[in-house]
Amino acid sequence: MTLRVVQVGAGGMGRAWLSTVAADPDVELVGIVDLDLDVARAGAELAGDASIPVGRSLTELAAETGAQAVLDITVPVAHHPITMEALHAGLPVLGEKPAAQTVAEALSLAAAAEATGQLFMVSQSRRYNDHLVAFRQHLRGLGTIGTLSTRFAKAPHFGGFREEMDDVLLLDMAIHPFDSARYLLERDPVSVYCESYNPSWSWYRGDAAAAAVFTFEDDIRYVYDGSWCAPGAETSWNGDWRASGADGAALWDGDHDPTSDLDGTPGSPGSAPSVGTEIAGALASFVRALGSGTTPDGEVHGNVMSLAMVEAAIASTRTGQRIVIDEVLEQAHATALQDERDDAARERLAAWGSGRTALSTSGAPAGSPPNRGADGRLGARCHRASRPSRRAHLRTVPMSAPC
Repeated sequence: MTLRVVQVGAGGMGRAWLSTVAADPDVELVGIVDLDLDVARAGAELAGDASIPVGRSLTELAAETGAQAVLDITVPVAHHPITMEALHAGLPVLGEKPAAQTVAEALSLAAAAEATGQLFMVSQSRRYNDHLVAFRQHLRGLGTIGTLSTRFAKAPHFGGFREEMDDVLLLDMAIHPFDSARYLLERDPVSVYCESYNPSWSWYRGDAAAAAVFTFEDDIRYVYDGSWCAPGAETSWNGDWRASGADGAALWDGDHDPTSDLDGTPGSPGSAPSVGTEIAGALASFVRALGSGTTPDGEVHGNVMSLAMVEAAIASTRTGQRIVIDEVLEQAHATALQDERDDAARERLAAWGSGRTALSTSGAPAGSPPNRGADGRLGARCHRASRPSRRAHLRTVPMSAPC
């Protein structure tokens, strides 16, 4: 059975998603929502069917078309209201990154997903890259990892909202490598020191360059050096990666097969499973999760930590201090509790006790069946368990202190 979806947002990134949906035999696009109906109609033509219904109201169009799920491909400021509306309409959501504009809003959405019993998955598309999966296989052969680094240099002229954003590189792009670092190291971040800036020739209003040093669990360092206004000798869109371990190093240029050198001997890790291609892989994972009830990579509880890395990096560059990730989570949790207007979501937020506890486990138990309402719509069972924070004892780390 195909999954009937309504897509919200038919602009630049929306068009890429419309093409992806059209190519997926397991998904049927039944409606397009956009404030600009001409843009929505153009999206329908791009999807190959000009008769696809369009509208400005998600709730109304989803009800009219019998939609079973929502794709939220809007600008970041709209992620929270659109996702909240969909969840309360009984519809699971696959959304573009970031989950929301802030960690507090992302925690609000995680609470709403629990309260409504619906799946909210964030399309962290780089995780659906076979080269990245293979690179992790190489890292596993390096022994104890000491350092992972990313160099990113591109010079895109997007126009539109990105060129007017605050912290454009960190918020809109750096979340990809930050999330990839979590995936590669298979550990959580502890703290970060970051400086962001805007070169004199930059065409962005907000800072388009940044350098950050994250400390991960087991005292691993992740170093990010990136710029979105770096013409000449550009890296791939995935950046240029290096991992250094006790037994050697691994390299990945972001576009081709990774390699590793184990003290002069080429690394030969076992073959990695294919996970699909970028947003097409994320869409396929979403469909599989709704059909099986299993937890997909990118489920909101597991994804919030990547946004917390971004928020911590921004806080560091503004304060000049090293920032502890758990403090970002605790402040975000307090803010979410204070700002939440939905009673059921507020109840879930309060029940967590802390932001860290909420993220300790996520998603539906493996093998559980999909949640189907009386109308037969697909949802996802949500099951959360609390366990003590592994780093509840951490406090603010002064910039001069070792970390």
